[in-house]
Amino acid sequence: MSSLAPRSDFPILLAHPGLRYLDSAATSQKPRAVLDAISAYYSEDNANPHRGAYELSVRATERYHAARERVARFCGVADADCLIFTRGTTEAINLVASAWGRANIRSGDEVIVTGMEHHANFVPWQQIAFEQDARFRICELTPDGRIDLDELRAMLGRHTRVVAFNHVSNALGTINPVREIAAIVRERSDALIVCDGAQGAPHIPVAFDSLDVDFYAFSGHKMCGPMGIGALIGRRGTLETMPPYQTGGDMIEFVLDYRTTWNVLPHKFEAGTPNVGDAVGLAAAADYLDGLGMDAVRAHELALVKLATTALGDVDGIHIYGPPPEDRSGVISFTLSDIHPHDLATILDGDGVCIRAGHHCAQPLMRRLGVAATARASFYIYNDEADIEALLGALHRARGLFGYAGV
Repeated sequence: MSSLAPRSDFPILLAHPGLRYLDSAATSQKPRAVLDAISAYYSEDNANPHRGAYELSVRATERYHAARERVARFCGVADADCLIFTRGTTEAINLVASAWGRANIRSGDEVIVTGMEHHANFVPWQQIAFEQDARFRICELTPDGRIDLDELRAMLGRHTRVVAFNHVSNALGTINPVREIAAIVRERSDALIVCDGAQGAPHIPVAFDSLDVDFYAFSGHKMCGPMGIGALIGRRGTLETMPPYQTGGDMIEFVLDYRTTWNVLPHKFEAGTPNVGDAVGLAAAADYLDGLGMDAVRAHELALVKLATTALGDVDGIHIYGPPPEDRSGVISFTLSDIHPHDLATILDGDGVCIRAGHHCAQPLMRRLGVAATARASFYIYNDEADIEALLGALHRARGLFGYAGV
């Protein structure tokens, strides 16, 4: 099978023809359209927005506003002012944990996360719970790497203030049933629902307005956009009652000598000079992905994961973690015999195959899997069957180097 997006759209893949890039869950490669959009902004429209009365500043302001509108459409958000630009998923979740958490979580409350969370959706809630003297609870997983929904139901109650979970696991690829989880939470509590969409937005249509979560966070660099920008999407009523996360320029209405009032959304949460160039790049990434079609993105990844799972299943000594291909994104985490994942990644790199190795910022999950680390191959729109064949060949070579029989 061929790639969904032409490799020729990606300058880095043209620069390295032999590269088999299987680490898109960490960061995706960038199409020329995104790079050109960023370059054009800095070449033609760069100025500090919101503060200048001159034409160039007005153009920069318009580009920033248009980028927000475009990204909001990509995410299925009707009210674009409820999309707050951040540096990425990590800052977005910290914003909620800090601003909403300090104002609303009290001693005796409960904060629930799951055992498959990335540290960015685990540590902020752990720390705010400890700081506020709340109880921090972890919903466990089923043996095949899904959130145990029966356990979640049993955990929920009148003391539950926050339920935080991911749309897609970065380490297992598990696609979680967001709407079903939200319905379970709404039925049993009035908790705030926070969804980590870092691995969801690049691969699955988001449709935030129909998810029934309170917040959804994602990063641009995992969806063909630049590093250093992402977004937090929230409900207007909740955002308006929250105090600001940072204070300074642009997020104020009036600064009096002994009192300050806050600007309207989204500016209240975007202190300082905004990252206009990368916002423009993120909007271009949304254009690019919508041009391919997010349903097509999902179908392409599913086909690759099915093919790869079957091929890897024939490798002696391999163990694949997580649910079957139909219920996962383009991520396959595995171990191979007793070869350490870091050694495996180094050997594969010698064959031009790029995979991830380690705990994937999910140490609580690794403990539940009973391993210190896994190897992870993650597929995206520019991958094809040749990448799978290269991965398979490199794994067989690794077994040979470590002296395993049957190679």
